[in-house]
Amino acid sequence: MKSLVFVAGLGVCGALLGTLALALAWPNLPDLSAMIDYRPRVPLRIYTSDNVLIGEFGEERRNVLRFNEIPDVMKSAILAAEDDRFYQHGGIDYAGVMRAVLANIVNMSKSQGASTITMQVARNFYLSSEKTYTRKFYELLLTFKIEATLTKDEILDLYMNQIYLGHRAYGFAAASRTYFGKPLGEITTAEAAMLAGIPKAPSRFNPIANMPRAKTRQAYVLGRMRDLGYLNEAEYQEALNQPIVLKSAPGTPAGGYAIHGEYVAELARQLLYSVYQDNIYSRGFNIYTTVDSKSQEAAYQAVREGILDYTRRAVYPGPEETIDLPEGVENDPARLDSILDTLQEKYQDSDDLYVGLVLSASPDKIVVARSSQQIVEVTDKSALKIVARGLAKNAKADVRIQRGSVVYVHKNGDHWEVINFPSVQAALVSVRPQDGAIKAMVGGFGFEEHFNRATQAWRQPGSAFKPFIYAAALERGLTPATQVSDEPFMLTAAQTGSKAWTPKNYGNTYEPMLTMRQGLYKSKNMVSIRIMQAVGPKYVQDYITRFGFDRSRNPAVLPLALGAGSVTPLQLAGGFAVFANGGYRVPPYLIDRVTDSSGKVIMQAKPVVAGDAAARAIDPRTAYVMNDMMRGVATSGTGSRVHRELKRNDIGGKTGTTNDSHDAWFAGFTPKLVSIAWMGFDRPRSLGSRETGGGAALPIWLDYMRVELKDQPETPPPSMPSGLSKINGDFYFDEFPPGQAVARVGLPLPSELNTASAEGADGIGDLLNQLNTQGSNPDLGARIDRVQF
Repeated sequence: MKSLVFVAGLGVCGALLGTLALALAWPNLPDLSAMIDYRPRVPLRIYTSDNVLIGEFGEERRNVLRFNEIPDVMKSAILAAEDDRFYQHGGIDYAGVMRAVLANIVNMSKSQGASTITMQVARNFYLSSEKTYTRKFYELLLTFKIEATLTKDEILDLYMNQIYLGHRAYGFAAASRTYFGKPLGEITTAEAAMLAGIPKAPSRFNPIANMPRAKTRQAYVLGRMRDLGYLNEAEYQEALNQPIVLKSAPGTPAGGYAIHGEYVAELARQLLYSVYQDNIYSRGFNIYTTVDSKSQEAAYQAVREGILDYTRRAVYPGPEETIDLPEGVENDPARLDSILDTLQEKYQDSDDLYVGLVLSASPDKIVVARSSQQIVEVTDKSALKIVARGLAKNAKADVRIQRGSVVYVHKNGDHWEVINFPSVQAALVSVRPQDGAIKAMVGGFGFEEHFNRATQAWRQPGSAFKPFIYAAALERGLTPATQVSDEPFMLTAAQTGSKAWTPKNYGNTYEPMLTMRQGLYKSKNMVSIRIMQAVGPKYVQDYITRFGFDRSRNPAVLPLALGAGSVTPLQLAGGFAVFANGGYRVPPYLIDRVTDSSGKVIMQAKPVVAGDAAARAIDPRTAYVMNDMMRGVATSGTGSRVHRELKRNDIGGKTGTTNDSHDAWFAGFTPKLVSIAWMGFDRPRSLGSRETGGGAALPIWLDYMRVELKDQPETPPPSMPSGLSKINGDFYFDEFPPGQAVARVGLPLPSELNTASAEGADGIGDLLNQLNTQGSNPDLGARIDRVQF
């Protein structure tokens, strides 16, 4: 009797203690609002204007589905794998709990749990995964609270969208794209079973990390599905024998993206980060850029091919390195693959440029191993010619291609080639001149350095800058018919105030006199310098700010006439857009709109549009005449290849080559699209004495514009603006008619040359003051004829 009383007393005490613990713990349980109003940590996603995903930023990858959108086979697989009595119990499977308790007692450790799906939801949302009795107690209480608040379907829905499944995939919809490259609604029974086996150990049981263990778990899940009646024997056998094909979808960490928009995505991320800081990575923001997916991919391919073409022309520098490759190692696949794995960690592939190891080399054949199963033979004569100096008998050690050399291989059309990893870089940016929308942007050969040369590289624009000098001259009384001396000259150190300056024309070719139009067509440096001298460097420096150029980066000195200042490709695109749209400054922009996770627009671009009087940058007559002159450049000048290949009359443009060919440019446009191509080394050095904007950058521009202009009708030139007349085949502003416009900028008189200032502006400044104060005086044409270089 006493023992019964004692036991009863213990029971009462236990009940009281349990009630007390419950009373103390229950109020401390977290509020379930985070579940009821579930807002998963959805990453920042970046899209093109036509809704192609090009970037995703955030630690967690999710594709959230509603419960009715999840296929039944996936639900069945989860229940079979994790909690087959989910719809029968109240949140705790007591049989499972007892089984876990006994296992822990036997093993003298907290090694096994009996977590139901509801328990896992509680832990994933609110608790840690540590195996302690205190945590387990809170988990049990929270499980009861969840079961009392949410329906079973709501709990399962949370689980299937929240659970971590390896490779940064959260939820089964994201996992299906990560491992099988397809939406969850399209998976097979075999694939559903493999996904359902992952939650037990996501890092070890996912098929990318360990396919054999993933197959073992899949077989277990399929067996459970058969035992529970979800599958009959035939369905079970079919699923068990179905081959599993791993294929990560575009837009996943493993699958990459459908197009190459890395530079665009990163710039868009930076722009939004400047507004929201770190909050952008988990709130489900979607950035819709102005970039078109087809244009972006065309730009990427054009830049890649342009760089590879230059690399083929350049002197082959030799293999990346040469290792001591044991004889006969190719007969031991495992050993060869191990060597290759080590090399491919050191030298990364770059899209279609692959690292390989030379097994043998001769002047007529190179054998390269990509893996023990992929052996490439280079036998094409044109491909072998690229690396001929490395195959010669007397090749220097650091250039020689031999057994053990580490090289890059590339499939060029129908044949393989050995080519060194490019050291040169290039960029292309394309904008819509009507409003500045960026249609394509590629900032380099690859995205390894994350350095966007389209926006971050300040380079000398060279002759591509001359149109802005000429535009300034038009507004100061010069005309396309103004005759300008093309003779060489020199300024002494005393005259410049620093060091002697002897500018030269490309190729050291000179002519006695050219019209301003001819000087632009032929890109004559002497003509540009004399035009700038006539207009005044300070006036030019002020004038170019109308196009968006930085005054501080473009000093008021005569070398500015040759593009000796600094611009970025994007800035140059914005400048040429002023010419293309009739004279309006439309700052380039990248982000069209930003939406939150519900699709609500929270930011919307309001670009400046051509035609807005407030955006007027230059006289419409200047824009019209410059368009006409630059169409001539693209037809019969240094850019005549444009007309030969594209056979269009609505394209204007200008080549650009800087001193010693450090930079090569082509800036070209139609009334609907402005595109800038640049090539150079990150640490400026010569591209080669024979490399020019027309030979290095123009092919990139052409490859891109060939795609953009396909099936696009020509745009006729606009009507001539008022105040502009065409007389004797050339254009004149009404205030500067023939006889009153500046007719000539001729040869110098030594006595006047000595009056030039260090920046070459003071001597001509007094003269231009006379022009400004005296108005249209026909004698001034003769006077300017005597103030020249």
